[in-house]
Amino acid sequence: MKVYLVDGTYELFRHYYALPSHVNKNREEVAATRGVVDSMLSLVAEGATHLAVATDHVIESFRNHLWNDYKDGSGIAPDLYSQFGLLEESLRACGFVVWAMVEYEADDALAAGAALCRSDERVEQVLICTPDKDLAQCVVGNRVVQLDRRQRKLYEIDDVVRKFGVPPESIPDYLALVGDAADGYPGIPGWGSRSAATVLARYGHLERIPESHRDWDVTVRSAVRLAAILSEQRERAFLFRRLATLVTDGPVAATVDALRWQGPLPAFSTICSRLDAPELIRKARSIAGKASK
Repeated sequence: MKVYLVDGTYELFRHYYALPSHVNKNREEVAATRGVVDSMLSLVAEGATHLAVATDHVIESFRNHLWNDYKDGSGIAPDLYSQFGLLEESLRACGFVVWAMVEYEADDALAAGAALCRSDERVEQVLICTPDKDLAQCVVGNRVVQLDRRQRKLYEIDDVVRKFGVPPESIPDYLALVGDAADGYPGIPGWGSRSAATVLARYGHLERIPESHRDWDVTVRSAVRLAAILSEQRERAFLFRRLATLVTDGPVAATVDALRWQGPLPAFSTICSRLDAPELIRKARSIAGKASK
C-alpha cells in the first residue's frame, strides 16, 4: 500500500489564494476549505486509500519559545485564519484522519507520520504531500518521498541532493546556515546556498565543520570570512538547526490501518450545507461507493 500524508495548512493557504471568495449564508468565508476537501477527495478518486492530513491548529509552537521571531499568526488574513478550525472539522466529517497540532507544527506531524508508516512493512511508499523544504529531511530512498502535488514533482533521495546539494540528513544543517524566511529565522550572515551545500556535502553536520578555514579540505569562496562568522555564531547556528529539525516521535497517534479512508461520516452532509457545496457530499458518496466494490 501507499500512504499519503498531506500538509493541510499549506493546502489551505494555496486554495485561499488560488480560488475566488465564497461567503456562505452565515457570512463565513469558505472557499479555501471547499477547495481542500475537494482536492482530498480527488486524491482518493485517483487511487489513494490511506491518508492523513496534518494541520496547524494554532500557528505558534514550541519553536516560538526558542526564537522570538519565529513565524506566528500575525499577518494572516482573518478570513483565512477563520478557516483553520473549519477545515479540520470538514475533513474529519469527510472521513479523513486529521492531525491538528498545537505544541508542535504540521510539519512535525508529517515527519512523525512518515516514521510511523515507514516502520510498517506493508507500506510500499510514503508520500509526503508538500513542497516545504523542511520535509526534505524525511526522504528515505524511494520509500519515503516528497510530492509537490501542484507542480506534479516527486522528490526521492537523488532529487533532494540535486535540489539542495546535500542529502536529507543534512537538510536541518543546511537550513540553519542559509535560513528560512517562511519560518522566520535568518540563517548565518554570508552563508548562501552554494557555500552551505559545498561545505555540508563534505562535512555533513555543523559540529563536523572545522572552526579554522585552514582545516577545510573544500574550496569555497570567501572561506576565511565564512569560517570566522560561523565560529562567532556557532551557537546560533545550532539553535537554527534545532528550529529546522522536525520532531518524529510523539505528535501523532495512529496506526496505518486507521488511515484507510472509508467514506464520509453522517455529519458531512451538514458540513457541506455550511460550505454551500452539495456537490461534495455527492462526490464523496460516489467515490466511497466505487471503493467498496
